[in-house]
Amino acid sequence: MTGFGKAKAEIVGEKTLADQWTRLSSFEVDYTDSRGETHRLKREIYHRTPAACILLYDPKRETVVLVRQFRLPAQLAGEPAWMIEVPAGLLDDDEPEAAIRREAMEETGFRVRDVRFLFKALTSPGSVTEVIHFFAAVIDTTDRVADGRGLAEEHEDIEVLEVRLSDALAMIERGDIYDAKTIMLLQWAVLNVAGLK
Repeated sequence: MTGFGKAKAEIVGEKTLADQWTRLSSFEVDYTDSRGETHRLKREIYHRTPAACILLYDPKRETVVLVRQFRLPAQLAGEPAWMIEVPAGLLDDDEPEAAIRREAMEETGFRVRDVRFLFKALTSPGSVTEVIHFFAAVIDTTDRVADGRGLAEEHEDIEVLEVRLSDALAMIERGDIYDAKTIMLLQWAVLNVAGLK
C-alpha cells in the first residue's frame, strides 16, 4: 500500500438541511489525501437509523417469502414503484434479532423460530449512514400464523409472495427484483442453501 495510511478526514462543519422523516446534513470535511494534500470537501449525508432484513426459506418447498410494497424513490428513479423485497424494517431501538422477528411477523405473518445472523452492510455508504443487519431463517407452512401485510397505522400495504428460490433468481435477471438487500440475500441463499435445511 502506498500513502493511504496517511489519509485522514476531519469534520470542520455540519449544518442540518432537513429533519423530518430522516435527518439530512451538509458537512464540510478537510480531507488529507494519500499524497499529503488537504482539500475541503462538501458532502450531504442522510442519517438513517439501523435496519434489519431477513431471508425466509422453506427447504421442503424450496421457496422464499418476499413482499411487494410501494417505494417512492424507485418511482422517482424511473423504476416500477411496487418493489419486491425481503422483509425488512428499522430497528426502532430493539436489538437486530428482535427487530427482524417483529418485522417478519408484521409484514408476512410468519413466526420465525431459529434466526441466523449472516452479516451487516452499508448499502449506500456514499450518502446514507444506514447499517443493515442481514438474517436468514428456515420456515414451513405451519409458521404462518397471521396475514401479515404490514401495520395499518403505518399505512403499510404489503403483498406477501411465496416464490421458488430458482424463480426469484430468474426475477433478478429479468429485472423484476432490483432491491440490493434482496439480491444479496438471494445470492447468499444460492451459495449456502445446503446449510439452510
